[in-house]
Amino acid sequence: MASAALKLDNSEIFQRDGALETGAARSPAVSVSPISGDDLEAVGLFLHQNLNGRIAARSWAEMIVPSWQAEHPNHGFMLRQGTDIVGVQLAFYSLRASQDGPLRFCNIAAFCVLPEYRIHSLRLLKAILAQPGYIFTDLSPSGNVRPINLRLGFQMLDTATALVPNPAWLLVPASGRLVTDPAEIAIHLTGADLRIFNDHLSAQAVRHALLLLGDRYCYVVYRRDRRKNLPLFATLLYVSDPALFERCRSQLFRHLFVRHGIVFTLMEMRLVRTRPRLSRLLPGHRPKMFRSDDAEPAAIDYLYSELTCVAW
Repeated sequence: MASAALKLDNSEIFQRDGALETGAARSPAVSVSPISGDDLEAVGLFLHQNLNGRIAARSWAEMIVPSWQAEHPNHGFMLRQGTDIVGVQLAFYSLRASQDGPLRFCNIAAFCVLPEYRIHSLRLLKAILAQPGYIFTDLSPSGNVRPINLRLGFQMLDTATALVPNPAWLLVPASGRLVTDPAEIAIHLTGADLRIFNDHLSAQAVRHALLLLGDRYCYVVYRRDRRKNLPLFATLLYVSDPALFERCRSQLFRHLFVRHGIVFTLMEMRLVRTRPRLSRLLPGHRPKMFRSDDAEPAAIDYLYSELTCVAW
């Protein structure tokens, strides 16, 4: 999610940023500094006033702090002119387990710079990327940011997405059982899934569901989203067992419509692998990006990120 204030042509951003770095156009009054816990209230107010007014300033400040425990060097970086905040780039950090050992992630999140300071915007992104040892993700880059990310070494994920009309599944025979009570979900989960559940239980942007069939389960994490300013969509962020999800997914689609009034479900093929017959592939889909020297696209998911923390 990025600010509409960022309207510069990408080449102009790089050219001006180069001038800033050489000192030819640097304004000594505009500084880049990490966002600390002491800055959250002011940063929340800035984002409320300049990025998304539907989110209260206090809610912004709360959502900047992730629900999971992790070592984080900062909450991102900000631009200041004197004592005034004129730009913000949030970041969410996590340590994830893998077969090759722990992986350190930095999710680059909400990006907002006031128009008159846009020539300094790239300084925020470079400050985050200058931190060594992280896999960087940008899961909601705006149209202006994507080419900049590509020039800085980011790759595009395959985000081919199917749109599922939830009401169409009301008459489809359902397999398995759906569980939405958090206490019961926790009883069934094990290992990494239980850790994910506990880490995201208080995350403000996500909901949890469990599909049960026999002695198997599929744990699903999803968020409610807006498209064209309509809050009628659910977006799947995590599906633990795609094969079981294929057998039981009608339970979830029906629940979303009947209990929450969510008309459509958005599901990326890289998460679910098979497309329901009562769905269609979208001609365009929202891009997601990552930068890493070693990690493959399969190692990138949407947990421990802005998508789970920020309910815009």
